[in-house]
Amino acid sequence: MAATYRALASVVMLIGFYVVALLQLAAVAALGVWLYSHSNALVTGKLLLPLVIALGAVAVGLWRAIRTKNEPAPGLVLDERDAPQLWAIVRELATAVDTRAPDEIRLVPEVNAAVGEQSRLLGLIGGRRTLYVGLPLLQAMRVDQLRSVLAHELGHYSGKHTRLGGVAYRGRLAIEGTIERIKPRNPIGLVFKGYSKLYLMVDNAASRRQELEADRASVQLAGHEAATSALRTLPALDAAWNFFMGRYVQSGWQAGLAPDDLFGGFGRLIQARREEIDELQQEVPDRKPSRWDTHPPVGIRIDAMAQLPAGTVAADDRPAHTLLSDVLEAGRRLQSLAVDHDNRQVLPWPEFTHAAIAAGVQRQVDGIYRAAGRFTGTSEPGLTTILDLVRDGRLGEFAEQFFGDVTPEEAAARFTGPMERLLVNAAVRAQRARWALSWGSPAQFVGAAGEPLDLADIAKLAVSAQTLDEALARLAELGVDPGNATVVQRRATADNAGVIGAIGNVKIDDVEHDLLILDRGLVLVGGPGKAGDGEKRLKDMLESTPVATLAARHQFLPYEEMVSVNVTKQIPLRAELTLHDGRVIAMKELFGSVLLERRSRDNLLRVFERINED
Repeated sequence: MAATYRALASVVMLIGFYVVALLQLAAVAALGVWLYSHSNALVTGKLLLPLVIALGAVAVGLWRAIRTKNEPAPGLVLDERDAPQLWAIVRELATAVDTRAPDEIRLVPEVNAAVGEQSRLLGLIGGRRTLYVGLPLLQAMRVDQLRSVLAHELGHYSGKHTRLGGVAYRGRLAIEGTIERIKPRNPIGLVFKGYSKLYLMVDNAASRRQELEADRASVQLAGHEAATSALRTLPALDAAWNFFMGRYVQSGWQAGLAPDDLFGGFGRLIQARREEIDELQQEVPDRKPSRWDTHPPVGIRIDAMAQLPAGTVAADDRPAHTLLSDVLEAGRRLQSLAVDHDNRQVLPWPEFTHAAIAAGVQRQVDGIYRAAGRFTGTSEPGLTTILDLVRDGRLGEFAEQFFGDVTPEEAAARFTGPMERLLVNAAVRAQRARWALSWGSPAQFVGAAGEPLDLADIAKLAVSAQTLDEALARLAELGVDPGNATVVQRRATADNAGVIGAIGNVKIDDVEHDLLILDRGLVLVGGPGKAGDGEKRLKDMLESTPVATLAARHQFLPYEEMVSVNVTKQIPLRAELTLHDGRVIAMKELFGSVLLERRSRDNLLRVFERINED
């Protein structure tokens, strides 16, 4: 019933979308006739042009929706040799729910499972079926839990939910494509945006009913415990995957590195942190529904499962990855297919971890070295530059810029933390220390023989002229020469920078630019074009090109090169940026300037405040 309802709703509302468009077209035509009879062709054309453009966007959206094919998502196709037991379970479950088994099983790099069908004639004729299974599920779940997940997905086939996926997909595509092409201030756009929200509300409500319907198969074919524990596992596993990517992968990826066995690493993390993942599963599941969700909250689904009759199913606590012939090989093959390394250096996990952390520390100390270069006028600053300041009693004067409103004496004492990072970097550069990978805890800093190495005590000695020689002697014992630790990146870049705002058509020294506001600096893009296209232009620019590339291609002003900012007016923004090299840059926001987001100007003003505080 839910499937039929969704089909009817999707088709009727998609037709309704274009009925609305035709009605508006008729209204525009009538308005055009009336205007032409009461004015001239020029006035009529100027008034109707935005409306005609908006209706043209409707036609483009429809054409795009009709021509777009709902192709299978990329992944590793598993044949019988790769996963004989998995195929056997899938066929068994398909028979149990009285549906045709999928034509292929694809392994995907997601904490998810899904089904798809390339149906025709609005779902009236079935097509090729694909079952998608996330490798993280196989790595973390028991066999009976995965059985529950698979039964749920095959339940979608049994309920003929997938046949209508193409209808819903094309409906969303047509409406989204139309909205994208209509400018925010166009009155016709307001009507279509309202209709799109209504469409999503109706379609999502039907989708939620389908999920509850498919949950019946989970309980019947896997039992209450396996079905509910599988549901609890999914958010915990999703959190573990995000932790893995953020803590173990992201920093190295941003540094131009890649691990040679991405999914194998995740499998080892799951084994090492099983207790933490189990604790996450015990958290109270979410029960707060939203009209915009395609799935009911986990808590509501668990409550509904408790009311369903369960079949007699024996528990199977084998690791789900045993359903594959070789999970490690499958992970490596999936990585080669689904992960774009983009010229990154591929390293084994131990080397990847060390290189990733070392690159991050080098980036941090380079900022300190550049500041020391500006302070002393040294063109090749390094650790010896800082240590010379200590010996000359000028460390506090230099360090004030890092700690705000403190005395030079306080700044020198508080410089122990940055000094430790400088010494860590020096030890790594001397190849006398490294970071050792640990799946159950943070990476450990160790010496040449693998023993834990703590340089905090030496750092305390190194910030005082009275104990500096002792610090140098202890560094020499470790085989660390401060002279070899120098700046690598002589000027700050936008590598790995985040975008916190953008303003289109801002005058920089009386020349119009698009202004990209990063968390590390400003990118000034010359020749921006018309102000009316500013928002779309900024979005397209940021979506199509990495900010690091934009910064390299255009003028980049790192915040660390700014001495002060004099804001003479906040709205529209007027400011003068004074740089360390003596230049003064005038910034002037125009009345026609466009904010990418409402907070873009506010974020920039906060950055200016921090610069002045420093």
